[in-house]
Amino acid sequence: MSQQGTRKFGLLGKTLGHSFSRSHFMEKFEKEEIDALFENIELPDANAVEEWMKSAPSEYTGVSVTIPYKEVVIPFLDELSPEAKAIGAVNCIHFKDGKSIGHNTDAYGFGQSIKPFLRNIHERALLLGTGGASKAVAYTLKNLGITVGHISRTPNPEQMIYGYDQANEIMVKSFLMIVNCTPLGTSPNFEEKPNFPIEFVGEDHFVVDLIYNPSETKFLKLARENGADTLNGLSMLHQQAIKAWEIWNS
Repeated sequence: MSQQGTRKFGLLGKTLGHSFSRSHFMEKFEKEEIDALFENIELPDANAVEEWMKSAPSEYTGVSVTIPYKEVVIPFLDELSPEAKAIGAVNCIHFKDGKSIGHNTDAYGFGQSIKPFLRNIHERALLLGTGGASKAVAYTLKNLGITVGHISRTPNPEQMIYGYDQANEIMVKSFLMIVNCTPLGTSPNFEEKPNFPIEFVGEDHFVVDLIYNPSETKFLKLARENGADTLNGLSMLHQQAIKAWEIWNS
């Protein structure tokens, strides 16, 4: 099937069994009669990513990048788009003229996905996690004029990064937008959720979980049962994939 002329794309990550990216693109290729393949590229660590990157420009047109390599991959790239540089995370690589160019389409995807839900009361957002996805979300929210705080295992109060043990009712009620940017609750670990007092969210809250498999995590279910507006990561996935496809074909 790898006859000459067939373009290759892929998803770069560590464990990809939960991901819908491959099926999304393979369906697109079939429906639109595009001569292309999309592969899951599972690599065990940063060293393997560095090694893989050496031959990738000659084999692939583009790849998406997911947890835990959105920041890891940066030193191995030839160039960064202005947005990827500002965010400090890459989820889309375009291989062009023998060069690897890192982009960030998560920021665009997240921005598009939350548009229908934002209300003027959502002036402050609390992000769980400080990884690559969290950086793209923070970038988007700040551009919308929303104040951003973080909950992390490594707190830094000066930068509005709080510890999980500091999350209490007062904090939850002062941030009416909550975004889970951690992988906790991803299939098949359906019972996992961040150690966060989600019971304090209410009808004014907008709670987002970037996970899309399962379609409703335990975290989102508890938020919905408390009356919050909820959104999973599926629309973000689709929107960032549209943007990635534009980049790969530019």
